[in-house]
Amino acid sequence: MTNDAPDEGVRLAKRVASQLGCSRAEAERYIAGGWVSVDGNVAEDPAMRVLPSQDVRLLPGATAEEPAPVTILLHKPAGFHSGVGARGEPALACLRPEALAQGHGQPRLLKRHLHKLTLTSPLETDASGLVIYSQDFRVVRKLVEESARVEQEFIVHVTGTIKEGGLALLNHGLNFNGKPIAPMKVSWQNEHRLRFALKGVRPGLIDHMCREVGLEIVEMRRIRIGRVPMAGLQAGQWRYLLDHERF
Repeated sequence: MTNDAPDEGVRLAKRVASQLGCSRAEAERYIAGGWVSVDGNVAEDPAMRVLPSQDVRLLPGATAEEPAPVTILLHKPAGFHSGVGARGEPALACLRPEALAQGHGQPRLLKRHLHKLTLTSPLETDASGLVIYSQDFRVVRKLVEESARVEQEFIVHVTGTIKEGGLALLNHGLNFNGKPIAPMKVSWQNEHRLRFALKGVRPGLIDHMCREVGLEIVEMRRIRIGRVPMAGLQAGQWRYLLDHERF
């Protein structure tokens, strides 16, 4: 075992454990949870070195419970790729502290929130709308393994003239990749906007359906996944899934 050299400071976890009279493991949980500040700045690395002169504090509301996995809801702007195709900027670049919508649970972004995120709901690069990233295996299982049972809602701005009987075909009667498309709910919102509510969404599906009935997509936006709407998020903004929300 090596001793910490005085001129190099000590590990933050050791300092916190000493100040609080707790175990090193408990100190590391405080740090991982974003509850420890060094000279006024949140410190998330238990191995960082701190000097005796530095101010180390436990923030109000601190808990040593194991940090819970997070699920992130992002309003992906058009032109950012969420995992479909290689064009455009990666949507994960939007997950910045200044883009966190206020009044939705977690007050700040921690580095650990960006580790081991799973994209559960791919969305075409040219489309905008709700995209989900999660560390929670329960959310991943629901939205990936059970995706065929989760309804999604899209608002699609189209141009062109729909062929006779086209709306009925959109609801049921078209094929995709040689297989019949399951029935869904498609309705006009106005003369240029369609609402799609469907399950088992696949990239390119809605675009294919529109072209089959003589329409071309101008803009497509996903506004809901399961029971969770995108309501209130502006393009580029994100928030955490709240404890009471279920897909």
